[in-house]
Amino acid sequence: MIRYSEQHIDYKDISSVIKTLKSDFITTGPQIQKFEEKLSKKVNSKYSVVFNSATSALHSACIALGLKKNDWLWTSANSFVASANCGLYCGAKIDFLDIELETFNIDLKKLEIKLHKAKKKKLLPKIIVPVVFAGQSYDRDRLIILSKRYKFKILEDASHALGAKYKNKSVGSCRDIITVFSFHPVKMITTGEGGSAHTSNQKYYNIMKSVSSHGIIRKKKKINYGINHLLYEQKYLGFNYRLTDIQASLGLSQLKKLNLFVKKRRDIASIYNQHLDSNNLILPIEKRYAKSSFHLYVVLVNNTKKKVRNNLIIFLKKNKIFTNIHYKPIHLQPYFQKFGFKKGDFKNAEKYYEKAISLPIHPNLKKKEVMTIIKKINNFFK
Repeated sequence: MIRYSEQHIDYKDISSVIKTLKSDFITTGPQIQKFEEKLSKKVNSKYSVVFNSATSALHSACIALGLKKNDWLWTSANSFVASANCGLYCGAKIDFLDIELETFNIDLKKLEIKLHKAKKKKLLPKIIVPVVFAGQSYDRDRLIILSKRYKFKILEDASHALGAKYKNKSVGSCRDIITVFSFHPVKMITTGEGGSAHTSNQKYYNIMKSVSSHGIIRKKKKINYGINHLLYEQKYLGFNYRLTDIQASLGLSQLKKLNLFVKKRRDIASIYNQHLDSNNLILPIEKRYAKSSFHLYVVLVNNTKKKVRNNLIIFLKKNKIFTNIHYKPIHLQPYFQKFGFKKGDFKNAEKYYEKAISLPIHPNLKKKEVMTIIKKINNFFK
């Protein structure tokens, strides 16, 4: 059986976790700070906050950016629902952005037109959440120019993209935005469940750090007889979004292998690119400004009939090759129908959804298995 993705755990990861389990702290201990520092160094951000999920990180980032009830948050129609839900948690209104069919990231030309119309109606977004889909960055510099012109803040959902680069700089290093990563088992590294938020803005960092732990801040104060004592005060309505030291120790061990994981994924993508049937499949491309981490390898079936894509998925499953579809457009999810969204609102995202297949790609995948996948797919189209 070949899975579309899976975690890679080795004896070093297990040893790291066992060491923490035998230590004095299995939560709220030193491994958390160490993991945050190593993440900051890895992506070249000034501050990092780790969370129990990327969803928690997105929500906390929205709070840090000042998202309030009836503000607008816009995000990609092609994403996991958390990219939109983080705004709903704050009482904000949600709208979506269509994608370009080359990279499956937000279409910045369409965005600019939408912003121009929204400005006239005084309905500009407070936050835009671009998604670094499959690990390939959108054109961030262009979006930052638009953010300054139309006065919105950027919350980058880079759940797929730890280890990716934009213009030779790590995704997560930009000073003007907050970037979120995921440590779910199928992501670039794993802590079981987990995520992180990165910024170079101390105010955003302080708020996210506090919100992640019940809204509490801790500081030393002199109390009776001049004794220094660490007191805590609740400053915000926060949540228990903390990562444990057990998870952080796994993350620290995994982070050491990140470069190798990215290399393996890129090697697999290169083999697919060389050997897959490009007449019947539209293969992913990399823009010049991007170096993808290839969290996903998504192909589009080059056929107008949806059943061809579905038949290919069934055919591969019968051959014990398991694929996936990322994603059903958020605006077509049943929950979002009550907000008035309907089929036809974001045509490229819908067209993509009817043709897309995520092929297996992960560090455990052997070249022999990749060639088997390629052979089966190419035979399907003969």
